[in-house]
Amino acid sequence: MNRFLNFLGRRPIYLSLILGLLVIGLETTAQSGWLETGTQVLKSVGGSGGENDLSNQDIGAALKEALQIGTDNVVARLGKTDGFNANPAIHIPLPEKLETVKSALSKVGMSATLDDLELKLNRAAELATPKAKRLFLDTIKAMSFADVKSIYNGSNDAATRYFEKKMTPALTQEMQPIVSNSLSQVGAVQTYDQIMGKYRSLPFVPDIKADLTSYVIEKGLYGIFYYVAQEEAAIRKDPVRQTSDLLKRVFGSK
Repeated sequence: MNRFLNFLGRRPIYLSLILGLLVIGLETTAQSGWLETGTQVLKSVGGSGGENDLSNQDIGAALKEALQIGTDNVVARLGKTDGFNANPAIHIPLPEKLETVKSALSKVGMSATLDDLELKLNRAAELATPKAKRLFLDTIKAMSFADVKSIYNGSNDAATRYFEKKMTPALTQEMQPIVSNSLSQVGAVQTYDQIMGKYRSLPFVPDIKADLTSYVIEKGLYGIFYYVAQEEAAIRKDPVRQTSDLLKRVFGSK
């Protein structure tokens, strides 16, 4: 990176030319893709070989940094109180199986207990979400330039789908004990046991079992990737909006 900055510092006219051409490139048709355009522009200015041949390294680094900032934003947004609970797009409802239980218990004045359980499911997801931050970082670092190029010349959610494919097994495994502990920590397990004890005491009700841990993990991952897709769309639309000197140097128009 220091070589890149020194290179630009010694050649201010190159910097203006690079940035000007990149702006033009970013406004061209989506067919070529803005990653491809940026790479070709830097190659045409810098030549090939030596300290000038910095296009792949610096474009790739900038795009990885954009993805890291975007995924960090998602984790920070969801991994706090009401990150899930107060968000209608990803709020975790009761498992469908428990709607039968809620209907039965509402007749004996216990529906509020089910509402409390629903809140605690969301709290468990909020507590577990920060675990995703390191996995996103590791996945981004492991990306090759070919991965980055494929993502940015792909569909609008290509990065999200890449993360989903690469990370879901590891996230599921790492979040399992976190969610399990979180469910106990927020009192969801105790509330569930209380609810099911009362439910089973009612006559003529079907037997129902719910795996709260798997359910919260499934819904938690859905919420995380839902917002990763939104961040990706914002990055594609305006990479410079991300507060990064590297992004501004590589993609800046001013």
